[in-house]
Amino acid sequence: MQMRGPPRRFFWALMLVSGFPALVDGCDFAESVCGAEAPGDVVIGILLPCHRKVKDHVRIRPENYHCSDFNLESFLKSLATIHEIEAINAAGFLPGLRLGYLMCDTCASASKALQGVGHMLQVNGSLNVICDYSDFRPTVKIVLGALYSEVSIAVARLMNVYMVPLLSSTSSAPDLSNKQRYPSFMRTVPSDEHQTRAVARMMHHFGWNWVGVVYGDDAYGSEAFHSFLGNAEANDVCLAYQEVLPHYLDDSLSLQSVKRVAKVIRSSGAQVVLLILKAELVELLFKEMIGTNTSRIWISTDTWTKSKFLSEMKGINEVGDILGFTFVSEESEPFNNYLKNLTATPGGYNRFIEEYKNLRFNCSSECFSTKPPSYCPTPDLLTMKSASACKFTDPQVQNDDYLVRALDTGETFLYRAAVWATANALKKLLKCNSSSCSGDINFPPWKLLEELKKVEFEFENHYINFDKNGDFLSYYNLIMWERDGHSRRFQNIGKYQVLDKEIEVDKNFTWFSTANTTIPPYRCSDHCAPGSVKKILNVSCCYNCTLCVEGTFSDAPDLATCKACPNGTWALKGWTQCGPRSESYLRWTEAHPIIMIAAAVFGILLLFVTAVIFLVYRDSPPMKRAEVRLSCVMMVGLSVSFASVICFMGKPNIHLCRARQLLYALGFTLCVSCILVKAYRTFLAFLPFGQLTCRRLHKLYKPAALVIGLTALQGVICLLWLILDSPDIDPTPPSPQSMIILIQCSEGATHIGFGVMLVYIALLALVGFFLAAKGRKVPQEFSETGYIIFSMLMYLFVWVCFIPVYITNHENAAPVQATAILVSTYGVIFCHFLPKCYEALRGSKADTLECVLRRWRGVSCPKPDPAIRTESDVPELGLPTVRGNRFSITSTTTMLTTTGTLKHADSKVFMKQMSYRKIHACMNKLRRRRSVSI
Repeated sequence: MQMRGPPRRFFWALMLVSGFPALVDGCDFAESVCGAEAPGDVVIGILLPCHRKVKDHVRIRPENYHCSDFNLESFLKSLATIHEIEAINAAGFLPGLRLGYLMCDTCASASKALQGVGHMLQVNGSLNVICDYSDFRPTVKIVLGALYSEVSIAVARLMNVYMVPLLSSTSSAPDLSNKQRYPSFMRTVPSDEHQTRAVARMMHHFGWNWVGVVYGDDAYGSEAFHSFLGNAEANDVCLAYQEVLPHYLDDSLSLQSVKRVAKVIRSSGAQVVLLILKAELVELLFKEMIGTNTSRIWISTDTWTKSKFLSEMKGINEVGDILGFTFVSEESEPFNNYLKNLTATPGGYNRFIEEYKNLRFNCSSECFSTKPPSYCPTPDLLTMKSASACKFTDPQVQNDDYLVRALDTGETFLYRAAVWATANALKKLLKCNSSSCSGDINFPPWKLLEELKKVEFEFENHYINFDKNGDFLSYYNLIMWERDGHSRRFQNIGKYQVLDKEIEVDKNFTWFSTANTTIPPYRCSDHCAPGSVKKILNVSCCYNCTLCVEGTFSDAPDLATCKACPNGTWALKGWTQCGPRSESYLRWTEAHPIIMIAAAVFGILLLFVTAVIFLVYRDSPPMKRAEVRLSCVMMVGLSVSFASVICFMGKPNIHLCRARQLLYALGFTLCVSCILVKAYRTFLAFLPFGQLTCRRLHKLYKPAALVIGLTALQGVICLLWLILDSPDIDPTPPSPQSMIILIQCSEGATHIGFGVMLVYIALLALVGFFLAAKGRKVPQEFSETGYIIFSMLMYLFVWVCFIPVYITNHENAAPVQATAILVSTYGVIFCHFLPKCYEALRGSKADTLECVLRRWRGVSCPKPDPAIRTESDVPELGLPTVRGNRFSITSTTTMLTTTGTLKHADSKVFMKQMSYRKIHACMNKLRRRRSVSI
């Protein structure tokens, strides 16, 4: 059973009296989500921005929003809505019922608006989620608002869930007419589709066909701009430029964007500019124009056509002519009287009225100082301060006619009409007669929406109804900003009939541009040279000259379209003819490939000469220490690596792509495997280990098996690479901005095989480097550790540098890899082989093992007793007979005698000079010394 009449009003009064200051859903009424409220049997929601923006703050928690910059014009619209609700109640339009309201400030933010809607639609303090909202009965039955289309679009999407009517008087985005997407949205204004048509018709009427457009990046600006494009084409209007500004005023790039747009406007020859922007952005843009003394003809939209603060801004007369369209407006004497005696609704509260009166009548002289406190309002709000403010003791009881004088109260007509449309729909829904309303006042909101669509009534000499899209089709007023001292006044110079699609200009007026009644003509365009065509932005009346895009050309002036290049040819941007693309690869006749081939051939010849030297001097001590057989195998591997470089030359095909990688992988792996075996030999020969470890390590030392095994493993890797992700011709198409077709190899779709191959070689090099580094203190006479270390360092350095260059310079991948192969291969030759050749050719002066042992004997062993004779085979010492070119000094240290430094006869003579006891003592000394490589 629902309460009606006095009992319900008593209930609301009781709620209000007992509810201050109460907590509702965590909000103190002093800082509640909604700032104005009055009780009633049927409550109307109001969503309007009494503040211009939400304070710049990065949200971390879902806390309440805080707003800034009081919006006087939007505040006036909210007062008009509240006044009409009170007028309907006072007139008894709904007998026995009282309309209440709940007003929430959107602060021009969609998120803040959604927070307010959630507060409006809650039932018993919560908003439950159910499957079917057909019987959803919130206290607020309809929401009037919002001001901006972006906010209305966000709120309308939420309202679609509950089918609560959203009735706006300013949101004019064309998309809101789509009833499939916004079934619960209606408005008392026409769609911007009609306004943009009116703007295009006006431009055509005045003969302007060369204009620029600046629009906001919100839903309203974007949709209005795209709607204008079609209407401009139909009216022979062309665009010189189109620029976008961020609609959010706290955007750190806003001022920078405004300066950028201002520069575009100044540099363009278009003298007519359409601004589809919020008034605040127009203010920033006008300041830039005034600062640079730039004058244009500015076309406004309804959002700022009658903006009072813009018309009074400093220097407004310097920006040029301003004209545009606004919605129907009618002044109301009762509303003007209400503004002169402004108070909150009895039984309710209105924080916005309190804030306004504080701004107007509160004495705050400190805010006019050169350094005002942070709590002071912005300078433009200080202009509304009453001259007698400091004479008042209580600002809240003061009133004057400032709002009537400072603002155009006629702009509120459509807001007042929206309230009366709601009242007429309620009257039909609640079955009201002259004495009472018999319908259920706690109805689901969708029923009110159905009645609202069918509403028809006359209000202040205007017939109000809605079309099938929920739009009010009337007419637009054409407004001209005339000079009025240092400011402007709004002069109605014509109208545009929405249904007739015709513009009417009532009278002549003086233009700023011509200083008389002559209409300033602004047209275009220059000829387009060959290589470019006319870029028709909207219609063929006016055009920009744009270069033909890649793949097209124009060979004559003023062509409408570019011609496509025939097959097998291509043209770059702005070309006057097409030509064949050239293929790019390492040609045999080019300088770079010739140098690399010469380097590879020279490397092979150098290896051949080196091999000859090794063979000729194979019996010399340096060559014996260098292991001629292993060295020759290394040279074969390096020769194969050099040969792989030749496969990088010429036009690539799948066989060359595979061959060059296989040759390098196997050739260089063979070389590095031999180097690793050499390093391992030195590691075993001169580093002390325990007996068990020594035996195990000696078992692993099988040079031929190690070299073959390590190289075979690389072969397996390459085989898997060829099977799973084989190198092939790179299928990447050439860049549209290039006349060159790059023909090169791709090392597989994923490059995994290529990477594993390189990593394996690098791993072998690292192991060899590690083993050589372990024996780096071995005397150079019996060790190649220095050569191994430098050659492996050279290799690792080259390929570490290769990887980032290869990745970042993929277009030159082939020469980069070929160069890396050459450098690393020459590094092994110069660091490993040439020093040995030098020693062999010069004649080695390195000590033999006999000299080294004699030097150590002289230092740490007693003089041998010549009387004692010792054979070369001394089993008591664990020193086996010299055989198999191996001479074992201790159980933990093995020295290879392949160098021939220690010969059988020499060892005999040497051993004969030492007694068993003295040799044993000398051997103990040797165990404690660092091992030397033989």
